[in-house]
Amino acid sequence: MTSQPATPHSQTVTVIRNASWIVAWNGDDRRHEYLKDGDLAFEGDRIIHVGGRYDGPAATEIDGRGRLVSPGFVNIHSHPLSEPMNKGILDELGSPRLYMSSLYEFMPLFRPDDEGRTACTQVALSEALLSGVTTLVDLSVPYHDWIDLLARSGIRAVAAPMYRSARWFTKNGHVVEYEWDEAAGRAAMDEAMAAIDTATAHPCGRITGMVAPSQIDTCTADLIRDSFAEAQARGIQFQIHAAQSVVEFHEITRRHGRTPLQWLDDLGVLAPGAIVGHGIFLNDHPWVHWPQARDFDLLRDSGAAVAHCPTVFQRRGIAMRTVGRYIRAGIPIGIGTDTYPHNMLEELRHALINSRLLSGDPYDLRTHHIFDAATIGGARILGRDDIGRLAPGAKADLFLADVTHPAMRPVRDPLRSLIYVAAERAVKDVFVDGRRVVQDGAVLAFDLPDALERLEAAQRRAEEVFATLDFAGRSHLQASPLTYPVAG
Repeated sequence: MTSQPATPHSQTVTVIRNASWIVAWNGDDRRHEYLKDGDLAFEGDRIIHVGGRYDGPAATEIDGRGRLVSPGFVNIHSHPLSEPMNKGILDELGSPRLYMSSLYEFMPLFRPDDEGRTACTQVALSEALLSGVTTLVDLSVPYHDWIDLLARSGIRAVAAPMYRSARWFTKNGHVVEYEWDEAAGRAAMDEAMAAIDTATAHPCGRITGMVAPSQIDTCTADLIRDSFAEAQARGIQFQIHAAQSVVEFHEITRRHGRTPLQWLDDLGVLAPGAIVGHGIFLNDHPWVHWPQARDFDLLRDSGAAVAHCPTVFQRRGIAMRTVGRYIRAGIPIGIGTDTYPHNMLEELRHALINSRLLSGDPYDLRTHHIFDAATIGGARILGRDDIGRLAPGAKADLFLADVTHPAMRPVRDPLRSLIYVAAERAVKDVFVDGRRVVQDGAVLAFDLPDALERLEAAQRRAEEVFATLDFAGRSHLQASPLTYPVAG
């Protein structure tokens, strides 16, 4: 049991009373641990008591019986701007002549319009909150109401406005080409830095920034180097998509004779403070056959982190080999949702299962490894020690899950039940900065049913223009047929 000696003011103290389970932070042993049948109290935005009985003054009491109290998840890689609209079209779609990635042939053809972007963001943020996410890195191209939506959601956000020097496209489905405009990339970087300034100045006080040149193959060397230098000067993190596809691996080795990780190292950006988005295709991945490099050792020794997002890749038959290996080597690993649904609990489950499947070893990755990556691991990558844990002095970022839910029972180990079985169905309440943002399984900031209606309308509009953007002139139904044809 731990408590903070400060004298609380009853008007701002909330107590979760008699919680059946608490995932508490043991500061002496530097690890999470279970506490049973105890109280958790927070005053304003800070936790003041964890475990045992809280006897101080309180304005609000929440019945914790039948509840698991957990630190909120730290999602270090997501794309709320667009991903929710891909549901139903990219689930089973890859490019057979581009190593099964859908990045180049299909994803540029199915994008939301202005109204769709707002709906996408509201749906994605809602999904994240409902799965226990309290901190989220949003990698989006800036748009007019982006920062206001992040603030309105109640989530703790890291705004990571993306920019690049080139766009990719294919004219035939088997060759990826790049249209370069270095001046436009530089101007977009300037706009991104202005967006970060706007985000960090927002009066909600929950938004910080991250420097995020989009992809290693769409940015010039100078843009990448200058972006990392800007992040270092600002004291914030840097993230870039790299080693995410076989196409990209071959493109970088063709241009430079170096693997993507080697080239990042050559540029001086594979270093502490950098996050590699995905980091799957190292030289020892069997799909790329590049035995002359030692990417894994390079990554391990660099201090750079990796954002692991298994769901989007497993749909394409692609997986990291293996996240258990990365974690055992001491490579900083955080978890992201990247794709639809923005469901952190499903990502944790997929990370566990994929790592075991690829290694052939059920001991390759354990629940505590992946839960740590999604909490204290993500917090450390973001340079924070006040989130991702339940301890006095930490931010009151937490969620409550119903351990009496049928999918949670029998309850022998509540985190295993939550991650392997119940997922978001058991999440009932979420607090960020001590403020309730999910109540009884409903997001308070947005009208989710209305956002889904608007998202579906945006998806219909995107279907109408799909064929006009496709090099082969295919309709959306030809590119991604329905499971069964519609009769009549």
